[in-house]
Amino acid sequence: MTGLTHLDASGAANMVDVTEKPATDRTAVAEGFVAMRPETLALIREGDAKKGDVIGTARLAGIMAAKRTHELIPLCHPLLLSKVKVECALDDALPGLRLTAEVRVQGPTGVEMEALTAVSVACLTVYDMVKAVDRGMRIEGIRLIAKDGGRSGAYRADEARA
Repeated sequence: MTGLTHLDASGAANMVDVTEKPATDRTAVAEGFVAMRPETLALIREGDAKKGDVIGTARLAGIMAAKRTHELIPLCHPLLLSKVKVECALDDALPGLRLTAEVRVQGPTGVEMEALTAVSVACLTVYDMVKAVDRGMRIEGIRLIAKDGGRSGAYRADEARA
């Protein structure tokens, strides 16, 4: 079990001690996609969803979720986030909504989990807002697409596949 920082010598889960790690600028970007019927996407585009502004609500939900990641993921550190940005792009070709979350911090540990949590909750919020008209929506492709900072350095999903 070497290399798994959340396990102690006996294999028990523990919170990583970051006391001695220097605070550095760290950024993470995650993405997800909500696949839906073209009619559902049109409803969102036109702002006609009965529950209100789907994109605005999803954006706010993602920001709020990033700030509370440590309450949801047992071994995550509470972080003083300096930036959380959630964006949503309508995709007529697939059709659906592509959501991205960018999270920044200056601290001793990264923000990958915060970015992934933000985009996951934003996708779930889209589903919740229009499920009455399209229960067949699919949440797909939630993944980390980039990270910078920290001891492990930069990561780019496209480069990792090559």
